[in-house]
Amino acid sequence: MISLRVNDLKQAAYCPRIVFYQYVMPVEKKPTYKMERGKLEEARLDQLEQRRKLRKYGLGEGRRSFHVWLSSERLGLSGKLDLLIETPEGLFPVDFKWTAQEPYLNHLFQLAGYALLLEERHARPVSTGFIYLIPKEDAVVIEITEGLKTECLRILDEIRGMIVREQLPEATSFRNRCVDCEYRNYCRDIF
Repeated sequence: MISLRVNDLKQAAYCPRIVFYQYVMPVEKKPTYKMERGKLEEARLDQLEQRRKLRKYGLGEGRRSFHVWLSSERLGLSGKLDLLIETPEGLFPVDFKWTAQEPYLNHLFQLAGYALLLEERHARPVSTGFIYLIPKEDAVVIEITEGLKTECLRILDEIRGMIVREQLPEATSFRNRCVDCEYRNYCRDIF
């Protein structure tokens, strides 16, 4: 089985060509502003999170673990979760995003990918997570449904098929996503 990263779920939903360029046609990419800004904010946010109460997440008590490496041979999936909150009520994955907008579907797929990995590791269901919007300092509650997890598994199969076939997928229909894309120079059929 081809091993994939949780981030691939997010990228494939955003634009499947990103995953194609990473696996089938590895090329040099130019980091975007959001990527660079997110890295800079990560260290600052880690310090703040360690002092912050879980009230921001609507949780009373629990243990936080930062930068949790998760992997599953069975799923052929791995990734580093920004924050895991463990409480008596359950496991809550938290993914930090440098955006002030409400989470998009691609963010939900990434969070659900982490949920699948946590469920396998801990043999416990994961039905709720959070997307933390860094600029707004706001945690958005995300219901992680069985349907969302099933869709993640379907996307993983689709990505693997694309890699095996080595076939360039259609670009996203949202051309505004292309403006800041690190692979923009390689999509000559669009520009």
